[in-house]
Amino acid sequence: MRLALGVSRSSSLVTDPRRYTIVASTSTAIPSGRPTTVTIGKRWREYQGANNWDGLLDPLDDALRSEILRYGEFARVAYTCFDFDHSSPSYGACRFPKRSLLRRAGIPDSGYCVTRNLTATSGARLPRWAEPGVPAWFSRCTSWIGYVAECQDEDEIERLGRRDIVISFRGTATCLEWLENLRATLTHLPSVAVPAALGSDAAEPMVERGFWSLFTSSSSTSCSLRDQIRQEIRRLIVKYGGRGNPLSLTVTGHSLGAALAVLTAHDITTAFEDAPMVTVVSFCGPRVGNASFRRRLEESGIKVLRIVNTQDVITKVPGFVVEDQSVAEDKENGSIPSWLLSKTGWVYADIGRELRLPGQPTANVVTCHDLSVYLNLVNQLSANCALRSLAMQAAGSQKAAITSIDPMHINPKATQHLRE
Repeated sequence: MRLALGVSRSSSLVTDPRRYTIVASTSTAIPSGRPTTVTIGKRWREYQGANNWDGLLDPLDDALRSEILRYGEFARVAYTCFDFDHSSPSYGACRFPKRSLLRRAGIPDSGYCVTRNLTATSGARLPRWAEPGVPAWFSRCTSWIGYVAECQDEDEIERLGRRDIVISFRGTATCLEWLENLRATLTHLPSVAVPAALGSDAAEPMVERGFWSLFTSSSSTSCSLRDQIRQEIRRLIVKYGGRGNPLSLTVTGHSLGAALAVLTAHDITTAFEDAPMVTVVSFCGPRVGNASFRRRLEESGIKVLRIVNTQDVITKVPGFVVEDQSVAEDKENGSIPSWLLSKTGWVYADIGRELRLPGQPTANVVTCHDLSVYLNLVNQLSANCALRSLAMQAAGSQKAAITSIDPMHINPKATQHLRE
């Protein structure tokens, strides 16, 4: 029997960011560092979603499972590096230098090196009546949110079959980011024309207002997250594009970070005609945009693997989904047509290919949304056990609890393991 005890800052639902999550599971321990030696090689496009992961999800292919866990570790690092201490002068910044970030965050043998830190600026502001007496940390508008890393280890490049660039984002951590999450109506993407073939009633591409604000807002001291990513990706494409090993871009994130990952992938394919293959590995992601936005992603060749705990309510918000066929039937009966429903600003679409994880029913919303719980559930899946037959088994074996721990007395690495 293996008992995995995880200490992580990986739940963006926790109201006090200094709280940690204890995860106990009878599953195989989550790997740390370089989690696998499985060679991807020439099949790398297949594992990056070129065929929409057909034949790899149920049962879950062992190599894909290892890759999901590996990218989950990159998402976890984005939490480990963030300074959650409100009393610290560096609150909201990255705790580690760029050169040693991955090593000090617990994955020293990843084969990757961080090339740029990323910050996001909130466009939301506190109402004027609430500003007096509010501490500075409460109204902080720009914070470290993730990083860009490139694979530089030749052995790892050979194993992966290409040079991989990772963009990783954490979830919600600051008060103004929470305010952005609550701005859940859809907003139009700028300068996006609807193809005439879709008809005049077709909805324009729209995305969640708060996510878009965090992605595009800037301040007097920091350019927008979108511009930072464009600058770094342009540099890396110029450096590696068209020579040597194939190049791939993998964008990953948890919760809010998963939403930003989708927006990032869309922007990269829009801004760069010579962009390499772009894949999103999304953990616990909320809905991001409408059906027209989903169509644009699909047309641009972006592949999205959306990993969802069936018990996680955050993956079912914001807004609601109207299936195309049901709308067509309603139109025949004289009900409200889809184009008119879209004007409400609340009609979203689920984006990407889903890997649904059979979590245990619980009233603890935070536990269901925690990244460590997700990685434990993924780690339980096996090529020898299809998801359908695993549902009851996983529901009985997932055990998780939330507790507070003084961060001064624990190792900041998100996962530690005890075996017996």
